Amino acid sequence: MKAYNAENIRNIVVAGHGGRGKTSLCEAMLYLTKATDRLGRIADGNTVLDFDAEEKRRKTSVSMAMAAVEWKDTKINILDTPGFFDFAGGMSEGMRAADCALIVTAAGSALDVGAEKAYKAATKRGISKIIAVTKCDAENTDFYKTIDALKEEYGTKICPVVVPYYENDKVKCYVSFITNKAYTYNNGVATQVDVPQDDTIAAMREAFIESVATADDELMEKFFEGEEFTMAEIVRGLSTGVAAGDVIPAYACSGYNLEAVDLVLDAMVYDVPSAKKAAGEIAKDADGNEVELPCDENGELAAICFKTVADPYVGKMSYFKVVSGKITPDVQPYNANKEQLEKMGKIIFVKGSKQEETACIPAGDIGVIAKLGGFRTGNTLCKQKKVYFLDGLTFPDACLQRAVKVRKKGEEEKVAASMTKIMHEDPVIKYYTDNETREQIIAGLGEQHLDVVVSKLNKMGVEIDLANPRVAYRETIRKKVEAQGRHKKQSGGHGQFGDVWIRFEPCEEMDLVFDNEVVGGSVPKNYFPAVEKGLRESVARGFLAGYPMVGVKAVLYDGSYHPVDSSEMAFKTAASLAFKNAMPNAQATIQEPIGTLKAYMQDRKMGDIMSDITKRRGRVLGMGPAEEPKMSEIIADVPMSEMGDFATILRSVTHGKGYFTIEFARYEDAPANIAQKVIEEAKANAEE
Repeated sequence: MKAYNAENIRNIVVAGHGGRGKTSLCEAMLYLTKATDRLGRIADGNTVLDFDAEEKRRKTSVSMAMAAVEWKDTKINILDTPGFFDFAGGMSEGMRAADCALIVTAAGSALDVGAEKAYKAATKRGISKIIAVTKCDAENTDFYKTIDALKEEYGTKICPVVVPYYENDKVKCYVSFITNKAYTYNNGVATQVDVPQDDTIAAMREAFIESVATADDELMEKFFEGEEFTMAEIVRGLSTGVAAGDVIPAYACSGYNLEAVDLVLDAMVYDVPSAKKAAGEIAKDADGNEVELPCDENGELAAICFKTVADPYVGKMSYFKVVSGKITPDVQPYNANKEQLEKMGKIIFVKGSKQEETACIPAGDIGVIAKLGGFRTGNTLCKQKKVYFLDGLTFPDACLQRAVKVRKKGEEEKVAASMTKIMHEDPVIKYYTDNETREQIIAGLGEQHLDVVVSKLNKMGVEIDLANPRVAYRETIRKKVEAQGRHKKQSGGHGQFGDVWIRFEPCEEMDLVFDNEVVGGSVPKNYFPAVEKGLRESVARGFLAGYPMVGVKAVLYDGSYHPVDSSEMAFKTAASLAFKNAMPNAQATIQEPIGTLKAYMQDRKMGDIMSDITKRRGRVLGMGPAEEPKMSEIIADVPMSEMGDFATILRSVTHGKGYFTIEFARYEDAPANIAQKVIEEAKANAEE
């Protein structure tokens, strides 16, 4: 591929709801621009962008993929992102690198949640937006229903530019309001036909011209005077409105049948901002001062790593968006975040799984550097003498946790090493070892997300199963009791003797409170630490189900000793016996962790979610409108043990729009049936 400057580069992230034809549209673009010699089909498993074996098996995108195409002397970097919410991290990566979002929805559908999420993400990033309404040629579809739904949500910003003309519920042709011409298609080749004499289309073109005029004062004046716009003026007004965010053009097309895809490519060239206009950013220098970096390949180097891939043949691949300066083989890459120099690897452009070596990645362009060992997603590449920090990436929080069960004993360390590699590729994934339950925990966005992780581990030679994590219960007592612990053993020579009387009582402290009321030296002071140690070890093991005991105060108030046979070990053992003797009479009980849940959902879904929370033994503390329009908030106290699949249920009920946070609040006594179940499970695990 020839070299392009920033003025002739477009960086487009393709985002939207799953199943709406994003990858099919991208494959059509690759085919029409002759970047590929055959049209990739998802069903056939031969697409350029869904090239991973996992994607071919699932027939859906699970990660962001990139390919560059050339169209009318312009390089278009296409960033195809997954539409299913389990793989939302891919959209975060694409949004960070793009200058414009192509939001894909399908004709006949209402406003998709995926399209809403893409719109919000693009707005938050401050990048332009255009819309492709695909599958216009499918049966029982209605392009205009989808446009009406978009207008209802986003108002007059929505501006149809290419619309289908239907006859007998079939697309007869596509009308472009820019050229004021109509086209039919055969295998992607357009043939001009007469513009249909249709009142709806005529009215929509009038609205289109008015939208274009509002973006430019000169055009507005001409519009009021009733003068016709030239095509150049229309393009100028439309591109100005798109860049400002005042106009969001919509293009009808069919990626699967290559219909009007050329007009979408034209839109990327003429309607959206170039990398030169859009790629400048505010960075921070080494002193924390904000610095504006224009998109200039002769400027100081600053590039953001927005994706990391472990390629089995090339090795580690770091995807970079160059904001300023240029990346060449003679650059000594400096990782501003880790404050270290890296060895420059091979510089390449990618097209799906294929790589093409290049000599330069200039400002405004996107490329890959191989084998940059220290760089991670979100790190800034610059020069050591001129350090800059670019904004990193914001990923969704992993909300579904599962415990790892290795199939072969002793492979826990292998799991940890493999998960480190996986987390470099997918920063959404979280992995840690729970210090209390001693379980290895993997967290992701959903069942499919974690299923992909398991598949990757299998390829790395690690076989695991996932299970619900153990809950970190606690034990406590509700009654004051006294008990003796007496340890006496004689086995030739010095024996062992320790004798203590300890009073156990409930208290408010989470840790063991140890005190003494010994008088008369019945237990020498030098044995007090041993008694406390024995109690602490006993409390850590619990009594009912092996969980740590909290809220206990232990007072050593009497005992006896032997001047020869007593020892620290003997008194430590005696303290443990006192604990064991006291607990059956202390009304020991199981406590469960309680979390504060904040759940967000559409107003109309509040009742369903409230009902689900109640079924989980939750107590609703408050509810009301959220800061986000048309969304409600529920605040509740919930048992953490009941929340394992809440993320899945919330997503299902709200069609992916709902989200939540949960934070540990305190421990409370578990109901009798729950406590009994916990005790029985503990006994079963002990027997195993």
